[in-house]
Amino acid sequence: MDLVERYLEAVQFWLPKAQKRDIIAELSEDLHSQIEEKEAELGRKLDDKEVEAILKHCGPPLVVATRYLPQRYLIGPTLFPLYRFVLGVLLAGCIIPRCLIWLGFLIASPAHSNYLHMENLWSTIVFFIFFTTLAFVLIERSGVKLAALVDFNPRKLPPVRQPNRIPRSSSLLEIAGLLIFAGWFVDLFWPRETLNLYGVGVTVAPVWMTFFACIVLLTIVTFFLVCMNLVRPFWTRSRALVRLLCDGAGGLIFCVFLRSQLVQAISISGADPEKASKLAALLNAGMAAMLPYAIAVAVAIVGVDVYRMIRIGRTPIAPVIGVQAGA
Repeated sequence: MDLVERYLEAVQFWLPKAQKRDIIAELSEDLHSQIEEKEAELGRKLDDKEVEAILKHCGPPLVVATRYLPQRYLIGPTLFPLYRFVLGVLLAGCIIPRCLIWLGFLIASPAHSNYLHMENLWSTIVFFIFFTTLAFVLIERSGVKLAALVDFNPRKLPPVRQPNRIPRSSSLLEIAGLLIFAGWFVDLFWPRETLNLYGVGVTVAPVWMTFFACIVLLTIVTFFLVCMNLVRPFWTRSRALVRLLCDGAGGLIFCVFLRSQLVQAISISGADPEKASKLAALLNAGMAAMLPYAIAVAVAIVGVDVYRMIRIGRTPIAPVIGVQAGA
């Protein structure tokens, strides 16, 4: 049984000194029991190859030794889901906005796409991972018990989440916001050669009429959609698709608006015409500079709408009592 003795010796190397004797005695008894059973089955002594097969089946000495050792974690199974959630939120908040802004620059102004120094993003990611992990390791090692894990009260659990439900309060707020916006927008920006913006005359390009009509149309469609959501407060595929199309079209219109050089002239009472002309050019340049950020925001909003469509496909629509989730 030289192979068995060598195997036990190898396992023993990885065991803590205080437990070596007991563990090796237990493992030796188990191995000899397996060998005796096999010999009884075959009616003869096992040769070295057959003993070797039994030892291989038990596993490498290091793996066998770890079965007898206490489990050790940097972050234990109780805290790990919370650690993963917190780290995911931090990384998403760090990576997603920066990537969207970079994408906006790449689309609108490729020459300035290196403005954000994306290589620095990796150092930021490493920073978040290191310090978040360190914080949770300290919590794990200190033995501090989080209140949410100790003082558990089933009555304080949140209600069952209905991801496709639309709170009526949000629909009412959105309706009020749309009505206020529509009244302000139509009164102030009604298409004419020169807009009077709080005492400042702004001469706009003829294309403004097209922009105005598109914005008003989108506002009307969105208003009726929100009214439908108020009456039937659950997202359906058809309404989610309408929201996706409206948000996508609105983002596209706004981005085209920013780079259209709409301001042709500015007239301010008592102001030097040359300075007013420079101010008009500055406004056009400022709107053009906002384009990458506008693209980033538009992509983020459309991304939320796309996620909503995917979620509706995965989650059954469960209407509240007395309300049918119609289209």
